[in-house]
Amino acid sequence: MKRVSLADAKAHLSRLVKEAAAGEAVCITRRGKAVAQITAVDTPRKRIDVAALRTMIDAMPVQPETARDFIRRMRDEDRY
Repeated sequence: MKRVSLADAKAHLSRLVKEAAAGEAVCITRRGKAVAQITAVDTPRKRIDVAALRTMIDAMPVQPETARDFIRRMRDEDRY
């Protein structure tokens, strides 16, 4: 855990919040003693609507050529 003085925390709050959101807890100290902690908030994951996903996939057009043939054609035509 990263330890930062209160004065430094005031000066660099945006950076400390970004680090905490990335997963690194930050301990704020006053006169060398821990007084606060910044940590990331656990956000619930959004559930996937399987029916909507299936509908979207079924509506997608079928590609006229395989991925292998597409890549080879792009390579051979020098268009990458």
